Amino acid sequence: MWNKRLWRNIFIGFAWLVSLGGLVVLMSFIGIKKSGVVCKSVKVYIPGSQLFIDKQEVDHILQSGNFLLVGLRMENIKMHDLENSLRANPFIEYAKVYGDMDGTLVIEISQRQPILRMLNRFDQDFYIDQHGLKLPLSPNFTARVLAVNGFIEEPFGGRVDTLRTQIARDVFKTVSFIHSDTLWDAQIAQIYVNANQEIELIPRVGSQRILLGNADSLDVKFKNLLGFYKQALPTMGWEAYKTINIKYTNQVIGIKNTKADSLRLATPAPADSATLAKDTSQIMH
Repeated sequence: MWNKRLWRNIFIGFAWLVSLGGLVVLMSFIGIKKSGVVCKSVKVYIPGSQLFIDKQEVDHILQSGNFLLVGLRMENIKMHDLENSLRANPFIEYAKVYGDMDGTLVIEISQRQPILRMLNRFDQDFYIDQHGLKLPLSPNFTARVLAVNGFIEEPFGGRVDTLRTQIARDVFKTVSFIHSDTLWDAQIAQIYVNANQEIELIPRVGSQRILLGNADSLDVKFKNLLGFYKQALPTMGWEAYKTINIKYTNQVIGIKNTKADSLRLATPAPADSATLAKDTSQIMH
């Protein structure tokens, strides 16, 4: 029994040794073959619907960096330098370069995804992407995103940069929340920052402005707004109010076109409705 077990262990060890040797030989063969592979073509993959960067722009970046690729041995192509040159473009978030055994150099690019376009009070116009980074506008493509303007102090230096002011961070947080909800993504058409550094939402349906204030408690504020839409507007009509104030989490104040009428939430708004009760002590003139 003991001899059987010994021979079995010897056999397993020998099998592992042969396999390891074969792997070393195979890797050596691949390395020798790869060292002789010449770049015959370049393929560029840019997934997504945004067109900030295209193959012609990639070719221009490579030519500007004096990267003459076709005809070179793969081992002589500095792929890391290629990736760094591509990532220097403000619209490219990620770039990966590698070669295959057929002589094709593959370039995979991931574009940045803007979610809003901001015009500050200095007339500087720029995008903010899904990570909260500022981007310049593109001469090739205009993204269909929420426009934000008004009394915005956020500076822009013409390059990819982080947000510096609280109001810009609040706007970014608000737009991210709006994009996460299909209802509000369809309803909110524009955002304005007023002189008091408060966020105002401009809807697609209705002529009123929605005073959001800051980006605190967004889930509660938008639940309150949904309750107002469901209960007050069907009765009074979409054009009855010029302003809907939701900046307070415990009430919704609807200011009519003819007179001010305040509505206080009797209870915290649930996910799909709000119970609204008129509070005469809150009527504004």
